[in-house]
Amino acid sequence: MSKTVVVTGAAGFIGRWVVRELLERGHTVRGLDDLSNGSRRNIAAFEDSDRFDLVEGDVCDMEAVASRFDDDVDACIHLAAEIDVQESLDDPQSHFESNVVGTQNVLESCRRTETRLGLVGTCMVYDMVDSEDGIDENHPVKPASPYAGSKLAAENLAESYYHGYDLPVTILRPFNTYGPFQKTGMAGGVVSIFTNRDLEDEPLKIFGDGTQTRDLLYATDCARFIVEGTFSEETVGEVLNAGTGSDISINELAETIATEGTEITHVEHHHPQSEVQKLLCDPSKAEAMLEWEPQVSLEEGINRLRAWLRDGESNQDLEVTYDEKISTTPREETPDLE
Repeated sequence: MSKTVVVTGAAGFIGRWVVRELLERGHTVRGLDDLSNGSRRNIAAFEDSDRFDLVEGDVCDMEAVASRFDDDVDACIHLAAEIDVQESLDDPQSHFESNVVGTQNVLESCRRTETRLGLVGTCMVYDMVDSEDGIDENHPVKPASPYAGSKLAAENLAESYYHGYDLPVTILRPFNTYGPFQKTGMAGGVVSIFTNRDLEDEPLKIFGDGTQTRDLLYATDCARFIVEGTFSEETVGEVLNAGTGSDISINELAETIATEGTEITHVEHHHPQSEVQKLLCDPSKAEAMLEWEPQVSLEEGINRLRAWLRDGESNQDLEVTYDEKISTTPREETPDLE
């Protein structure tokens, strides 16, 4: 059954993949994005769909947020956020405004219209861990930057609305996500940065000694997790992680991406105090509650990203075009929402 879903940050990297996932499932999407980090290029493939529209607006503007909600809305996926660790250290106020005040505005709109919320958090809220078993949802948190602190504060606000108002809220913490449409500058992810630099015959610069590890999740797998976690009745009031359950060091990642002749160098870390040494996800809770598993291997994901970057960052989604996808029956029905 088709649902109407508000997506904040709809024109961002993960947002555009979430929009794509929702449209493929036959849903209607009301997007909100101030385009400070997102781009209309990211959602160009959806512009002709009568089930998608985007309003340019800031989540810090309550009026803009409220305009997207009415009694027809079934769910909200909240992705809009400031996400740069270094910028948060330089300007913590901006991250507080977007990530805390913005989330409060979304929560109030959800409360007013009794709309369920999928709040997308971050794995960066967790404490450093050396466990080979990975980080589960009960692992201690220790935000090491204003970015992580503001995201954790947003989660706490959302939990208070769940407990205080019985608002259906699910908190979703994907680990390091990568893929087409991600930025390739300092605001991007390490996979996109390395792959782009390799294509441009530039050195792959590793901050620090490169022994830090990341659990790398491909964009389509992340989007499936977010959509399924938001719609699930079983996950209401829960925190869920998503990752592959396998990590790779930045040194190994650089070696995997670098082609013949590409130099790999080490440079001084620009924010060592907020570095997380080991990020390895334990995704067993999401696997059990959602029957969700990642489908794209790191090797395949890098190949898809490389092809997209090499072909001029076209708006094709590589696996199959948008028009071909939405002309078929949605691959999985979304359960009816209470």
